[in-house]
Amino acid sequence: MIRLRRRRDLACRQVVELASDYLEGTLSHSDRERFERHLVGCPHCTEYLAQMRVTIKLTGRVSATDLTPQVQDHFLELYRRWQADED
Repeated sequence: MIRLRRRRDLACRQVVELASDYLEGTLSHSDRERFERHLVGCPHCTEYLAQMRVTIKLTGRVSATDLTPQVQDHFLELYRRWQADED
């Protein structure tokens, strides 16, 4: 589980890193609130989370241990490129 620095707002990168914990319901109450507050103002992260939900539904349950660090990095890079294309 990723530990958050105690800042009020989350950056998009943090949301991407925490998406699995959010979907699995393992975030603390305060971190979940911060995560959801970010989603309200960020259509990119909201879409990313929707895509994660569809992917999980179609492929079954994916845990962090199922992904190598290289695959995680690859997914983050894909997201960054997608976000840059949206801007």
